[in-house]
Amino acid sequence: EGKPDAQKLIDFVKMLEPSVGAVNLEDISQPNCYRVLDELRESCDIPVWHDDAQGTACVTLAGVINALKLTQRKISQSSFVLFGAGAANSTIADFLLKEGADPARMVIFDSKGALHSSRHDIRGNPGKYKQWALAQKTNPQKINTMEDAMRDADVLIALSTPGPGTIKPEWISMMAQDSIVFACANPVPEIYPHEAHKAGARIVATGRGDFPNQVNNSVGFPGILKGVLTVRARKISDGMAIAAAHSLARFAEERGIDFDNIVPKMDETKVFAHVAADVAVQAIKEGLARLQMSREEVYQSTLRQIASTRELCAGMMAEEHVQAPPIELLREIFAKCLNDFKP
Repeated sequence: EGKPDAQKLIDFVKMLEPSVGAVNLEDISQPNCYRVLDELRESCDIPVWHDDAQGTACVTLAGVINALKLTQRKISQSSFVLFGAGAANSTIADFLLKEGADPARMVIFDSKGALHSSRHDIRGNPGKYKQWALAQKTNPQKINTMEDAMRDADVLIALSTPGPGTIKPEWISMMAQDSIVFACANPVPEIYPHEAHKAGARIVATGRGDFPNQVNNSVGFPGILKGVLTVRARKISDGMAIAAAHSLARFAEERGIDFDNIVPKMDETKVFAHVAADVAVQAIKEGLARLQMSREEVYQSTLRQIASTRELCAGMMAEEHVQAPPIELLREIFAKCLNDFKP
């Protein structure tokens, strides 16, 4: 009937299961995205990955890890404000808590205010069970306003309505010294980096490649899926996703990080081999892998396949079997979209 139907999507993926090695879910509306992922992760014997939620959370966690290092903070002692409680930010909250963030120092906002145990409008709502679970864990002080939440906060992670103007500079000016701001709405961040810096933020990340510190799931999922396919993993656990986040953070740290460079970029192709290897090792540790391989075996195998695929693609483009991307046209379209965007 042209309406979103979670059960039909679940049934379709189960029909595909015998024929594919993994499934990557994209662009599923709330609350269907939670049900689809939870049911398929439980019932399927192949990895099922929701990139909008898990992929974004993985790369965001990597950025947070390095941002905290640069500002000499510990995750357990840092206060977090999450603006937006959709699939991405609810998963980010879960990953942060599993990494050791203090739930008493975390405040999450949805469109109706801060989540806490007195939010009776989401209690018992089957479409809000993820948000209700977080409401019971976080914000025991029952903070209700952004002004109160942002006072002396260390980290703001916004995945909400595209801006600018969604996040107010005066909120950022209330944060702790050397504050960290992730404004990751696309195509326009909730606040522009120069405004956030002017308001006092030390590190600012967005979802955009034309600003420093792009936090985008495209740097995470290729290596994650390659790792699980290489060792024939049965699932992608949260532990495997968090291992990928640490792999991304470690790769960036080893090649050098600074306030404008906290996560790897898409053109650093070795990062995908490192992520694949670390995810594969974690799958083996958790007993989720059908094949046993060393980290070095997965790493070298992935590097070889990346090199051979790039060589094949270059050859096909040289012989004009595949046309090169129309870079200038893409730039013109991107510029027009930004110009036409009305926040």
